[in-house]
Amino acid sequence: MSDVILGSLLAGLATGVGAIPVLFIKRLTHKWRDILLAFAGGVMLAAALLSLIPEALNYGTLTQLAIGLIIGATVLSLLEHSIPHIHVENLNQSIKIDQKAMLIIAAITLHNIPEGLATGVSYASGKEGLGEVVAIAIGTQNAPEGFLVGLFLIHQNIKRMTAFIIASLTGLVEVLTALLGYYLTNLLDGLVPYGLAFAAGAMLFIIYKELIPESHGDGHERPATHSFILGILLMISLIEIF
Repeated sequence: MSDVILGSLLAGLATGVGAIPVLFIKRLTHKWRDILLAFAGGVMLAAALLSLIPEALNYGTLTQLAIGLIIGATVLSLLEHSIPHIHVENLNQSIKIDQKAMLIIAAITLHNIPEGLATGVSYASGKEGLGEVVAIAIGTQNAPEGFLVGLFLIHQNIKRMTAFIIASLTGLVEVLTALLGYYLTNLLDGLVPYGLAFAAGAMLFIIYKELIPESHGDGHERPATHSFILGILLMISLIEIF
């Protein structure tokens, strides 16, 4: 129990750690934003393909894997469809500042729910090191996310400290959902392969729908690609260590 709390807490707090620079700088160049997003994508891809999916097959069948993957991707797709996606550079919307802040909090919080579930299910699987690998992968993705959210809030004339606090709090929902995933998986033994596959499906959706497209299109595809590969290598190294 203490492991899942610590792992999910660190993954959630990574959002706040990533938001720390907003206290000192006003903007991030497109190049570095693309590099960070691509790196996070590489980390999450390796975690999904080399940890979550193999373990899902180890605990269940190909059919269970397929069902879990589809559900994970579908949940994220529904969230994307129902919650407006706000880009950092899209600063000329007519929504009031307080409404913008609430919109961002709702969007990021909902997107963090499947990530927290992924962490909890990974710890509950009983596979040594799997929970840590998934927590690290999600934390790596949360860090640039926290920075971009904080930066967006600052552009809306929200005070730096307030923007930092809001960005940090959006990641803490992962602790609650991680505990939920952990308890559900322990109560229902057959849920493990579905849960692991669900986590993989959610990650793959985020990678292909969000991280890869947003790291391309601004003329920095080459360094972003290099960063993506480095992210994969880092996660492979961590998987071997754990």
